[in-house]
Formats: sequence, C-alpha cells, structure tokens
Amino acid sequence: MRSTFCLKALSVAIATFSVASAASAAGLDRSGQDITAFLQDGLYAEAVYTYIDADVTGHDNAYIGADDKAYTKGNKIGDIAESYDFFRYGVKADINDTFSVGILYDEPFGAAADYTGDNNFVAQGNLDDAINAISNGNATGLVDAGNKIGQLSQGATQAGQAAAQLAQQAQNATSPQAAAEFAKQAKAAQDKALELKGQAESLGAAVASAQAEKATTGEGTNVEVRTENVTGILGAKLGTNKEFQIYGGPVAQQVQADVALRGVGYGPATGYTAHISSDQDFGWLAGVSYSKPEIALKAALTYRSEIEHNTNIDEQYPIVAALGGDPSQGGTIEITTPKSVNFDFQTGINPTTLATAKVRWVPWGDFAIVPPLYNEVSKRATEDDKGLALVSYDDDQWQVELGLAKRLTPALAVSGNIGWDSGAGNPVTSLGPIEGYYSAGLGAKYNVTENWAVSAGGKYLWFGDAKGQLPTRKVVANFEDNDGYVLGVKLSYQAAQ
Repeated sequence: MRSTFCLKALSVAIATFSVASAASAAGLDRSGQDITAFLQDGLYAEAVYTYIDADVTGHDNAYIGADDKAYTKGNKIGDIAESYDFFRYGVKADINDTFSVGILYDEPFGAAADYTGDNNFVAQGNLDDAINAISNGNATGLVDAGNKIGQLSQGATQAGQAAAQLAQQAQNATSPQAAAEFAKQAKAAQDKALELKGQAESLGAAVASAQAEKATTGEGTNVEVRTENVTGILGAKLGTNKEFQIYGGPVAQQVQADVALRGVGYGPATGYTAHISSDQDFGWLAGVSYSKPEIALKAALTYRSEIEHNTNIDEQYPIVAALGGDPSQGGTIEITTPKSVNFDFQTGINPTTLATAKVRWVPWGDFAIVPPLYNEVSKRATEDDKGLALVSYDDDQWQVELGLAKRLTPALAVSGNIGWDSGAGNPVTSLGPIEGYYSAGLGAKYNVTENWAVSAGGKYLWFGDAKGQLPTRKVVANFEDNDGYVLGVKLSYQAAQ
C-alpha cells in the first residue's frame, strides 16, 4: 500500500456525503450550514437539491385536570410533518495561490407542520367538550360554566362585602387586640373574594376560548418557518506549503414565519394566529482549515454568528377580546437565529478509500420566539413580568456524522454514513415534536466528464420519541416510533488543475 494517495484519483469519492446530509434535526435546524464547497480545490461550483419527508405521528392527551405532567393516551394524531425541500448553491475560485473567494446559498433553518384529523390540535367545534377541556374539568359545558360563574361571582361579592365590614370593625375596635383580629379576618375575606373572582374569570376565559375554538371549526394547527442565507467568504492560505487557511466573511439572512394554533390542546391560546413578516439582517462567519493533499486530508472548523432580526408581526388572539383588549394587533418582534460551530474532517485511508467526520453544535437552549401580544397575555398565567415564549428549547444540539467513500472506477464512487442528532430536549414544543434521530445513508458520485459530476444520495432517519408540550410546560401529546428520509442530488463542476 502506498503511503501517499493521489488526491485527483480520490476526488471522485469526495463530496458524495453532503448531498443528503441535511435532515429534520434539533430545533429548526435544516441544511446543516455546510461550507465544504469553499474547501474544494481550484475553481469549483455546485447546485444541490434536498427533499425531506418525515412521518411524525402520535396521540393527543386525553387527561383533563390540573396536573400538567399527567398523560393519558388519547386520539390518534396523523402525520404532522409536511414534506420539505430546499436548494443549496456554492461557487469558489482561487484569486492566486494564497487568496480564495466564494459565495454560498442555503436555507439553514425551517419548520413545516400541519395537524389534521380528530384530535386536540384541530378545532372540532363542540362547545361543551371544549369548555370541559380548556377549564381542566372545572365546568362540564356552557350551562354548567354559566351557573358556576354566577355562583363564584356572587361568592366574591359577598366575601368582598364581608371584608369591608370587618375592616370597618377593625377601625372601630376598642382595643389593639380586637383591631388586629378584625383586620386579620378582613384580609382573609378579601383574599377569598379575589380567589373566587379569579376562578370566575378563569371560567369566563375558558368559555371565550371555547367559543373561539368553535369559530375555527375544521382548522388545524399549522406552522411554517423559512430562512435563506447568502454567505460571502474570503480565504487566505498560510504556511510553507499553504497547508493552513483562515477564512471569513459576511452572512445575509432572510427569515419569515406563520403560525396558527387550533384545537383545545392549546387551551386559552386556541385560535391564536401570527404572521411574521420577511426580514433581512446580517451576521458573519469565520474559520480555519488545514490540508495535507498527499493523504487527501482536510480539516475545517467554522463558526457562524447569531443574527438578530427585528421585524413586523401581526397577531390575532381571540381570548384578548374577553379580557377587554383588541384581539388583532400589529407590532414588532425580535428573533435571534442561533450561532453554530461546524467541524468537517476527511482523510484518505488508502488510495481508493476516504473517511469523513462531521460534528455540529447549535445552542438552541438560547433560542426563543416571543410574540409581543402572546407574551403579554401569558403574564396572567405566569404572574410575573417575563411571560412565556411561543417557541423555545431546553437543550443545545449536537450532531455527529461518520462516513466512508470508495472509488470503484476512475469515474464512479459510492459512500455510506451513519449519524446521530441529540435533539433539543424532551418534552419539546408540539410544533416540532421529535427528540433528535439516528441515521444511515448511502450516496454515489459519477464523473460525467473530467470537470462535470453528478451525485445522488439518500438517508433514512429514526426519530427519537418525544412528548409535545405547551409553553406552560403542560404535556399535550406523545409521539413515538417515527421515521423519515432525505433525498438529494448535486450537480458540480471543478476546473481541471
């Protein structure tokens, strides 16, 4: 076996991996933000198409009560994951033997979920059932809710009157001890009045939410998030043999989103709708790479900054009308897409075999979507100034992929890979209820001519089981035994060297 490998001979095996490297990963991660096009030698260009089809099914929560962690298997939830596709493009050129430039396009983050059928995430339009579910069983229907609201309101009034009388007696008391006792009783009566008033208002809100659910009968929960990135890169090679390279450049990113929450699963938030307008903002990328051509070794460490967006949002929140506010409001929202770190590695094992490794880290635990109206209403539940985010995650994402590629003929190579994604926590948002995955993939590359090549690949995904939860941490569904697949095709051009 030779100790030195011919990089040109091995090049047919290179880049068979990244064709279908994207998947439904943790958080909103999609493309994996691959930059390997920039690490190719000489003049290089590629266009990649990726198609994702995931099957994510489960059951809603039939439990009705105050225990947010309790779960009872309920109705079937059909496949909520809509098929998803995107493109990736890259062009790289050497200015001279030291400097290189490149431009990359990808769609790094996204989501596409749609609930249908007879479950708690589709508005069924049964007013009594909705009141029972949204009130956590405190009222069995409209008539029962009306009677209890009347009783609670009357009790609150009586307790308030008693508190006023006791407070007056405290003022008229002839001794400090009697005054203190009357004052204590007055406070207890006032606390009881506030408690009963709160219970009446809570039941009233449940009725209003159930009416909003009825008004959207037949509509299902839906979410769609799309982003686009354009990255410019300038690299400079260093070292005696130009084996080191530092690189960096600006990143332009566009983001937009639509969310519709439907069904009793979302409690008082049923009927909530938000449109986040398209916005473009900027970040940056920086990295360092090392290469040793005689053994086809390349290693690169890339950091991408977070990107902060401030854009317009239109929200419709039916429960706000029952609270005395405007249910349709426009405002602004700040969304910060996460930073990330990618490590890419490849090395020749023998003159016809290449090994690769990819590691990716994304701190999804720092990410949140916090619509202003939604957040303001949620403060009634949290009883603080922070409120709740519509979407957030508990954990950071780690993703690892290992592969081998084998050159079979001068023009044909095949590859295989296995992967693991940690997910971003469990329970997780009901708008994307998977906890990472394991994967296995195959790919092939064929050199049509000396310069042009076609690659194709596929990957099968075994998703981790996850419980879906609301921002309040209430468990509302369970998703198990789900899977999916990714298909990709790439057309690439590399100038003769």
